[in-house]
Amino acid sequence: MMRRPAGHGGLAIGAALVGLVASVALVSLVWTPWPPLALDIAHKLQGPSAAHWFGTDHFGRDTLSMVMTGAQNALAVGLAAVGIGVAAGVPLGLAAAVRRGAVEDLVMRATDLTFAFPAVLTAVLIAALAGPGGINAVIAVGIFNIAVFARIARGAALQVTAQAFIRAAAAIGKGPWRIAAEHVLPNIAGILIVQATVQFAVAILAEAGLSYLGLGVQPPNPSWGRMLNEAQTFMFIAPGQAVFPGLAIALAVLGLNLLGDGLRDLLDPRLRVWRMG
Repeated sequence: MMRRPAGHGGLAIGAALVGLVASVALVSLVWTPWPPLALDIAHKLQGPSAAHWFGTDHFGRDTLSMVMTGAQNALAVGLAAVGIGVAAGVPLGLAAAVRRGAVEDLVMRATDLTFAFPAVLTAVLIAALAGPGGINAVIAVGIFNIAVFARIARGAALQVTAQAFIRAAAAIGKGPWRIAAEHVLPNIAGILIVQATVQFAVAILAEAGLSYLGLGVQPPNPSWGRMLNEAQTFMFIAPGQAVFPGLAIALAVLGLNLLGDGLRDLLDPRLRVWRMG
């Protein structure tokens, strides 16, 4: 008899999809079938072939090479945006849970204000002031992630600080920040990891949406969202130009969501469902 957590299949599939997208991005750093920015007008809007597996776009650029290079931008924006959220949001959430009072009220009202301006609207405001670009997209999504992680960290930390071992740590003379670092943060790390995978998926979708609107990664750098924008004009002539970048976005987001669900089941004992196998 063996016992194993149900949902590990989803975790494995999610990890495989995320690994595939990451591998494609890494490979594209050193190799692509064709130079992703090379123009070949004579062979524009071709369908899949032995020379161009995903066909070519309206400038004759190899679609597979552009999808591979676009994975770099998607993952870079996702990593940076999640990193900003974790680096700033988690300390704010811990401060709100540990200090309470005015600090908690200030952090929570700031997150409420942030949620009133979604990432796309924030990107529009930033683009109006500083112009569109990948960095501005990262800032916009990162600001939204700060509020998300601050709320998640505060809620999880409040549950931990109510436990008896936290009161015992305070009784032996440990200060609030030492307790937060040594006892609270390790106990909420699993929740934060799961949330990071979810926000990574949200960041990839946000980057694609912003690039589709012309506010994200700018030409000539390939972006999945901008590829979708350019492909809509030729939807009935070369449908593959929309299918392949759309499929890349779907696989990346699906993989991260499955990975997050699997990690949640694995890291939270209360959500483990055991079965005999």
